[in-house]
Amino acid sequence: MTKEKALQKIKHYCGYQERCHAEVKEKLYSFGLWKKDVELLISQLIEENYLNEERFAQLFAGGKFRMKHWGRVKIKYELKQKQISEYCIKKGLKEIGEEDYIKTLRKLTTAKWKTLKFEKNPLVKKQKTMNYLLQKGYEASLAKEAIDSMQEKK
Repeated sequence: MTKEKALQKIKHYCGYQERCHAEVKEKLYSFGLWKKDVELLISQLIEENYLNEERFAQLFAGGKFRMKHWGRVKIKYELKQKQISEYCIKKGLKEIGEEDYIKTLRKLTTAKWKTLKFEKNPLVKKQKTMNYLLQKGYEASLAKEAIDSMQEKK
């Protein structure tokens, strides 16, 4: 594939959805391009604002929190897997408001607790809820607080 055709395709790829550098590089290599051509196209995409890791991190973090109710730990891990810089990860995590974060955590805690209504042992119930929240990517200390405060209300 020619560089011009690859550029046209990759612009469409980036225009459809926000992408990180690693995804775009992988896609360009799949077109059969050489390393220097890939680097050249990446820099051109950055100049033309098709690629912006900070913007990607912000949209990724905000989206995963709002749509999938992921916690900061899981979001940070996923962004690291996508080779996003620490600076961009911090910027992305700022998209999540503390109040919304705690409210979502409490909502998830209550919902999970209700699904375990047939569990007789309160310790098992607490452990299963904790595991669920940790899998969602919430900090252990916040998850424990949410479970404890919910138990106090009951």
